[in-house]
Amino acid sequence: MIAVVDYGMGNLRSVHKALEREGIPARVTRDPAEVEEARGVILPGVGAFGDAMANLAASGLDQAVKRAVAAGKPLLGICLGLQLLFEESEEFGATRGLGIFPGRVRRISWGVKTPHMGWNQVHFKKETPLARGIPSGAHFYFVHSYYVEPADEDLVAGVTDYGRVFPALVGRGKVWGIQFHPEKSSALGLKILQNFGELVAKC
Repeated sequence: MIAVVDYGMGNLRSVHKALEREGIPARVTRDPAEVEEARGVILPGVGAFGDAMANLAASGLDQAVKRAVAAGKPLLGICLGLQLLFEESEEFGATRGLGIFPGRVRRISWGVKTPHMGWNQVHFKKETPLARGIPSGAHFYFVHSYYVEPADEDLVAGVTDYGRVFPALVGRGKVWGIQFHPEKSSALGLKILQNFGELVAKC
């Protein structure tokens, strides 16, 4: 069972429905104990970084997610869920994140339209379990105004060019994050979720 973490931010229902369509056992939950007991965790989200961290902390879900990662459970962060994996965001002033990965979240501020909304290519820099069977240069659907800036370049597994190149897929081991929305990205987006489901099933 995959726990889809419900902390009151955004797109978790559409993620859950996409998992259901692919036959991947999943449950939307606000219960920290269920997050820790699950075989894998998905941290989705759309909205403000600070509000998200406040909601996670108030419910104890922040520590549950950290303990799940420490226990070796596969985790997938989607959009805001990816950004929360990092140490800090500059959105509305500096706000601490989960600190699972080193680095910061920064605003897209180089003269392009924000939010970055629509289909864009993702070019893979290395092979990963999440992108298995997906060609480099495939298109995925984005909706965001902030991007991650990892302190460790080795975390970056895929990039997108939107006036400037930024990370679209990051991770290491069993913890991964994607800036795009797989649940809105047609067949290849579902393939991302399938691959994560297979990663969970092997654990």
